[in-house]
Amino acid sequence: MAKRDYYEVLGVPKNASDEDIKKAYRKLAMKYHPDRNQGDADAEVKFKEAKEAYEMLSDAEKRGAYDQFGHAGVDPNMRGGPGGAQGFGGFADAFGDIFGDIFGQARRQQGGGRQVYRGNDLSYAMEVTLEEAAEGKEAQIRIPSWDECNTCHGTGAKPGTSAKTCGTCQGSGSVQMRQGFFSVQQTCPHCRGSGKIIPEPCTTCHGQGKVKQQKTLEVKIPAGIDSGMRIRSTGNGEPGTNGGPPGDLYIEIRIKKHDIFERDGDDLHCAVPISFTTAALGGEIHVPTLQGEAAIDLPEGTQTGKQFRLRGKGIKGVRSSFPGDLYCHITVETPVKLTEHQRKLLKELDESLKKGGNKHSPNEEGWAEKLRSFFS
Repeated sequence: MAKRDYYEVLGVPKNASDEDIKKAYRKLAMKYHPDRNQGDADAEVKFKEAKEAYEMLSDAEKRGAYDQFGHAGVDPNMRGGPGGAQGFGGFADAFGDIFGDIFGQARRQQGGGRQVYRGNDLSYAMEVTLEEAAEGKEAQIRIPSWDECNTCHGTGAKPGTSAKTCGTCQGSGSVQMRQGFFSVQQTCPHCRGSGKIIPEPCTTCHGQGKVKQQKTLEVKIPAGIDSGMRIRSTGNGEPGTNGGPPGDLYIEIRIKKHDIFERDGDDLHCAVPISFTTAALGGEIHVPTLQGEAAIDLPEGTQTGKQFRLRGKGIKGVRSSFPGDLYCHITVETPVKLTEHQRKLLKELDESLKKGGNKHSPNEEGWAEKLRSFFS
C-alpha cells in the first residue's frame, strides 16, 4: 500500500512552520493514541502514520530530503533513514510542554551525553529568641559540605588505577528502553549516569571522589522574621552530579517560647497580674515591652480580663510598614495564705460592701438575675 503524503497525514500545508507541524501532530497523537483506543486497529495505524510523518517533517534535514525526493528521499532502504533515537525525541519534543520532562526532571545533557543532575536541597532548623526575631541578627551555623578527596584527587579511583568507559551505555550515561511504540531514555543502571565505571574504588571516598566535611556559614536573620519562615542560601545544598549545579540550603526559623510575651503575627500579648487592692483602687502600673518599660493607668474597679492596647509596641514584620501592637491582659489575683488579722479585715470589708447593696458588685447582680431566669 502506497504511503500517504506526510503533509496530508498531518493536515498542514507544505510551507507550514515547525510549530504548526508540532501542534498538528500533538492533536492527532492525542486523538489516536493506543491507550485511548484500545482494540481499535484503525486508530493504531493512524497513530503510527502521524508519528512517522512528524519524525520526518520535524527534522530539517529529513524534511528537505522529503520535499525534494518524496518518500524515496527518507526511505532507509535507499538512504540514511531516521535513527533509533528519533522516535523518542520526536514524541518528547512534541509533548514536552504538556507533560514536562517526564523522562528526568532534574537532569540535563552535558557534552558527551552524560546525565548532569542538580544537587539536593538541604534544610536546617534554627531557633531564635523573640528579641532576636524582632531586631534581627547575624549568626553562624555549621552545615555539611563536600570537598574533593585528597586520596584520589576527585577521580573516585584507587591511586594507580583509573575509571573506564561504561560498556553498557558507551559513556553516554543513558540507555534507551523500547516499550511498544515508545522509546524511553533512562539513566544507565550500571554507571548511574556518569558514563564511567570504577573497577577499584578509592578506599577513602568509596568511589565518590569527594568526602563529607563541615563548614561554617554566616547567616543574616532579617528583623521581624516569624516562625515557619525560611531563608534560602543559594548554592549551599548538596553538590550536583557530573558537574551539575549544587542545591540550595533552606534555613527554617523557629522562635523559642518567651517567658512573658506571645506573638500573633506582628502583635504581642502578655498577661499582667495585679493585686486585689490595685484592681479596686486603680492607679498606675508598669508593664514590660520589647522596647523597655511602659506605664498604664488603671481605672478604679478594673476587672479580670480587661485588655489594654499599647500601639506600636509589637513587632515590625519583614513585610510590614508599621509595627504591631502590644495587648496587656489584666489578671486580678486573689489573696492567698492570709493571716488571722488579714482575714478579719477582709470580713469587715465584706460586711461593709454588702451594706452598700449591689452597687459594688454589678456583675454579681447580673449573674444572679440570669440564674433566676434560667431556673424559672
